[in-house]
Amino acid sequence: MALSFRGTLARASIAAIAVAALVGGAGAQTAPEQAPQGEPNSVSALGIPNELQVFGTPMPSVVKATALINGDVITQTDVDHRVALMVISQGGQIDPAELDRLRQQVLRNLIDETLQIQAAKAEEIEIKQSDIDRTIQRVATNLKQTPDQLAAYLTANGSSIRTMRRQIEGEIAWQRLLARKVESGVSVGDDEVNAVLAKMNASKGTAEYRVGEIFLSASPATEAQTVENANRILEQIRNGASFQGYARQFSEASTAAVGGDLGWVRPEQLPPALAAALPQMQPGMISNPIALPGGFSIIALQDTRRILTPDPRDAVLSLKQISISFPAGTSRQQAEPIVNRFAEAARNIGGCGGAERIGAEFQGEVVSNDQVKMRDLPPVLQQMMLPLQIGQATQPVGSIEESVRVFVICGRDEVNPGQPSFDDVYNQISEERTNIRARRYLRDLRRDAIIDFR
Repeated sequence: MALSFRGTLARASIAAIAVAALVGGAGAQTAPEQAPQGEPNSVSALGIPNELQVFGTPMPSVVKATALINGDVITQTDVDHRVALMVISQGGQIDPAELDRLRQQVLRNLIDETLQIQAAKAEEIEIKQSDIDRTIQRVATNLKQTPDQLAAYLTANGSSIRTMRRQIEGEIAWQRLLARKVESGVSVGDDEVNAVLAKMNASKGTAEYRVGEIFLSASPATEAQTVENANRILEQIRNGASFQGYARQFSEASTAAVGGDLGWVRPEQLPPALAAALPQMQPGMISNPIALPGGFSIIALQDTRRILTPDPRDAVLSLKQISISFPAGTSRQQAEPIVNRFAEAARNIGGCGGAERIGAEFQGEVVSNDQVKMRDLPPVLQQMMLPLQIGQATQPVGSIEESVRVFVICGRDEVNPGQPSFDDVYNQISEERTNIRARRYLRDLRRDAIIDFR
């Protein structure tokens, strides 16, 4: 199968950012002075009764500005909402001891995002509300919610839909700004692309890697602090936090928008220090911080494969998924007999045609999925499916709380890998150069900004 290269900053991530009302707190309240006898009261024409009944809930207080960035305000409420959404995205798996450091990083992220939005506006790049609405709709659909339900969920967990909309606006603005100011100035020669293709032919059978990266910039003066921050991030990830979530929030590479995903790369495409680390890692491993020119990287090895060599995990599958659910409060002891019968039925399913019969027997849901790349499935499912023949089903997987499901293989198309196209290689080289220029562009925006911390 041709190598898969990532499109330049084309996918918007959905982390979160808070934007609250930019108003100050009220001063001390005193009784209004009475108008002198005979003079009209300034509000008498409004006809306001002396006894007022208050309806609704009071507007929450908003903390004073935390920072002014070229005149735009970031409040403590903005930071709190962003932190809350970060906690949501991590499934609540944020160490309380890390919250102070997380708030500091969130503030830095908000400052960068504000600079990016300001720069886009200066270039007359318009982000329409309909653009943001479409992304919100996709996020809600992926979570099996409506946009209103998503908004209510965020509010109930200390964040808000405004934080998400602001994040989406920032990412779209930055992507379009880079397309206009950076990508248009990147050039790649045909000879460079042909040289890469020749190297790939010469490297047939050698390993390539699917890699995620979190890059933290550092200068000689900040190196020790950066290493300390990197080790804290590493500890959280190894304790179960999402690598992609931390990449979106902390990485200073332009790949932060896609969770740090570098795509499929070969060692010679990476800085020497990263290239040396990859062969020592197994899929699922996270590296220690690795020193690079200008900072440090933490890399996650997600997968490996051999260049231009057949791999059964490259197969494209046609599946039927049978899922059964349990009432809330069902214990594992109560569910296990049903799951065992479900597993036995799956072993004797009799091909894909038996999926509906089993679904009806267990009052489950049957869904067909075509064009599923085996390599995109979770590793545990890949290992189950590799030895299965068409018409066989996996063991049950899932959870009692959500659903338990089996997958029936209805078709398997083996893929014979071929050399990537000229355009694929061209796009990857172009993206690598765009990423470098994007970091420089953001650095220049920071240098020129007037930032007042309060």
